Amino acid sequence: MSQDELRSTVERVGDRFNLGEYEIDAYLTVLEHGQLTASEIADRTDIPQPRVYDTVRSLSDRGLVELRESRPMKIVAIDPGEAFDDVQTSLEAMIDELEARYTAPARDTEAVSLVKSRSTILRYLEEVIDAAEYELALSLTPDLLSRFESELSRATGDGVSVDLIVTPAAEAPDPDHFDYRDVATTARARRGITTPVVAVADGEYSIYATQDALRDDQDRYGVIFNRSALGFLVSGFFGTVLWTTADETLAEDGDGRPYPRQYASIRRCVKDLLDAGGEFYATIEGRDVETGSPRVVRGQVVDISFEMTEEVASLTLETAEGEVTVGGRVAALEDVEAHIIRIGRNEPPTIEE
Repeated sequence: MSQDELRSTVERVGDRFNLGEYEIDAYLTVLEHGQLTASEIADRTDIPQPRVYDTVRSLSDRGLVELRESRPMKIVAIDPGEAFDDVQTSLEAMIDELEARYTAPARDTEAVSLVKSRSTILRYLEEVIDAAEYELALSLTPDLLSRFESELSRATGDGVSVDLIVTPAAEAPDPDHFDYRDVATTARARRGITTPVVAVADGEYSIYATQDALRDDQDRYGVIFNRSALGFLVSGFFGTVLWTTADETLAEDGDGRPYPRQYASIRRCVKDLLDAGGEFYATIEGRDVETGSPRVVRGQVVDISFEMTEEVASLTLETAEGEVTVGGRVAALEDVEAHIIRIGRNEPPTIEE
């Protein structure tokens, strides 16, 4: 398809779907009843009587309805399969041609991006959810939970550990009628519409947006963090500010996931180990707190430090070089800042290449 042909196709498809509010109301009303007079359309819609004739003639020009010049004039619905047959073929051809010309933008070149379009925020939310390989932290409205239910179900089915906050709590689906265990490892509810919408995949790729950004308010924004060095800020905010104040538990997976497990958040890791009890081994990928150099440590977990405020969370490993303390991102008191934590029952897990 040449450039001129593609442009013509886009214009033709756009013209067919470029319907105004009156045209949409009239078209749906006629479809529902099969055929109506102009007066009947005016009675069943908010279209002013003087505008009805212009509106239905516009629909007729687009091939969506048929006008029968009787007294009174009848507006007859055309089978949508027939009405849109030509545009469906054009649309499929146009999409194929546009896909062939599409160049995917390089999204990993910017560490932080500000987006203001509702559709763009929703697209990034879906991307973050799909990007999670082992850990996902989410703060969603009930509408967003419904929208991404299948994606979350797929993530949990793939073994991703999902911490989910639903807000506002008063509008969260009733656990007796909604299967939270299908979409989350642990689900909690939090009061207030001021709670932001948050998604963090593996402690790295993340998005922060206001709830207003997903309504019709003018002040919309979402912030995308595409680097782990910044994404941990959102993860830390989720773990210490949002999760600790979401005090209504909707569901929790008491059986837990099998070992070995992988974590981005040391707080989540420590809480799981305390809950499960027993002997654990760990392989930690991170960096040395004093030198900043990459460091991998392996050994048995011999001590766990944790405060209920979650301000303190750390591990102590017995390694071949002696005891090593491990903290989370931007750790200062411990020996190692953990980026990826792998926990096993019988031996330190191996690092997958």
